[in-house]
Amino acid sequence: MSFSDKAKNEADELAGKTKKAAGRATGNESLEAKGQAQESAAQAKKAGEHVKDAGKDVRDAFS
Repeated sequence: MSFSDKAKNEADELAGKTKKAAGRATGNESLEAKGQAQESAAQAKKAGEHVKDAGKDVRDAFS
């Protein structure tokens, strides 16, 4: 996973956490849900990148 991908995923996750917290603090369920969705999407992207990295490590081990 490239550094820029990592940074973007971390930024998306942080933005999602911030939205979720702001929604919870203000009682805005829509904002809270949007924040949760953004945070979950960023975590899923990070997991996918980890799988790709693991695949590359396995490929390199057999090279």
